[in-house]
Amino acid sequence: MLSFANKHRASEQLNLSCSTLKKYRLAGDWIEGIHWVRINSRCVRYNLELIQDWLHNRDNPKAHMRAIQLYQEGLLSHQSNKKRTNN
Repeated sequence: MLSFANKHRASEQLNLSCSTLKKYRLAGDWIEGIHWVRINSRCVRYNLELIQDWLHNRDNPKAHMRAIQLYQEGLLSHQSNKKRTNN
């Protein structure tokens, strides 16, 4: 199950300060819509699984891109509609 978290939970789970989360987000190290989402102008949620993967694969961008692709393929919006055949 994919887990998105507010900055306090993300800080605790990832062992990063809230200011570090914001720094990576604003610097563009993390991709909006992938690593984090903006709910509204004051509410951001962090994708804990992909950020954890990013932390482990910072020196291996290809490996992290595979994780991003798997994440995207798992989204309902990316799954193809199976056509029903009528006999």
